[in-house]
Amino acid sequence: MPSLFSFLLFPKIHANIDLMKSHKPDYVFLSFLIIILLFGLVSLLSASIIKSYQVHQNLYYFFKHQFIFGILLGLLAFLICQKINYKFWIKISPILLVISLVLLGLVLVPSIGCKSGGAQRWLCVQNFSFQPSEFLKLSLILFLGSWLGQKPKNDLADFRKTFVPFIIIISIISFLIILEPDIGTLGLLIIISLSIYFTAETRLSHILLLLITGAGLLGVLIKTAPYRFNRLLSFLNPDFDPQGIGYQIKQALISIGSGGLFGLGLGRSLQKQAILPMPIHDSIFAVIGEEFGFIGTIFLLVCFVVILWRGIKIIKKAPDKTAGLIALGIVVWISTQAFINILGITGLMPLTGMPLPFVSYGSSSLIISMAGAGILFNISKHTN
Repeated sequence: MPSLFSFLLFPKIHANIDLMKSHKPDYVFLSFLIIILLFGLVSLLSASIIKSYQVHQNLYYFFKHQFIFGILLGLLAFLICQKINYKFWIKISPILLVISLVLLGLVLVPSIGCKSGGAQRWLCVQNFSFQPSEFLKLSLILFLGSWLGQKPKNDLADFRKTFVPFIIIISIISFLIILEPDIGTLGLLIIISLSIYFTAETRLSHILLLLITGAGLLGVLIKTAPYRFNRLLSFLNPDFDPQGIGYQIKQALISIGSGGLFGLGLGRSLQKQAILPMPIHDSIFAVIGEEFGFIGTIFLLVCFVVILWRGIKIIKKAPDKTAGLIALGIVVWISTQAFINILGITGLMPLTGMPLPFVSYGSSSLIISMAGAGILFNISKHTN
């Protein structure tokens, strides 16, 4: 099964066709990425005005912060990464992974890490904050894609040479993220890792063992933290604890429903006025639904689907297996995170608190996502 899946994604690689050459990159991918960025920036401006004034007595504080430290730095990261040949990242991927793990560990140091909403996920130095788990997403993709992409086929099927090191890496990451805790991000990292591991032509039995282990870990996490089980209950029954664990999803659905077909208009959301929790973070899609209506939400969803479609095209035409696995990881990361956010805020799956890529407020997420998009764009220059 993994071999068939890998063949479908990388048909020309399996035919041993080496057409490594630079050509025009995927401008359709770039165009829709820019559309999402602009749409997200306008949406954030509207969603953040009231909170900006309440917290900073400045209507445009969050907008300015996102533009300067998110959009501008993100574009810089994109320009740098799209310029550098993807093979450079293959060489330094182990170093990047070690750095990200060290940073993730430093988050747990009281004098360096800072808390917000009961979780300790950020490094804070004076007025600067950074979320290492965002950097980990990209560094893990680069490492796994490079490591598994260059392994001989016999070694990929070897339990000791491939499965054991893989499970050790995932276990270390899981331990550090559970301590924060950030189970949503952990779930996303596991999905990304399994996608790369599966496509690399490893044994199907290894995948099944990983899935069973993951299911067991999820059960333990739910058992040790009842609020996670309550989130599941609120998903299955939206009326469960409507003033507590179910409050966010109830208000999000009210926001989306209030928008109707065409929305109330830009800036006219009522729910963002201290009613809807996290309107500039993981609930921003609900504000978009209220102000731009069904048409606006479908437009944004279509943009992400196009990003996914062009990403799959880049994967299938990747110049080598390693580039294909890295591209796969980036596409799975961006697309899965987007759809988890949208499905969660529309009540189609439990809420995870995961930001909407390129749209939600947060400079760490935006900069690293743009860097990942830049690497994917660079790989598109060398597709065969």
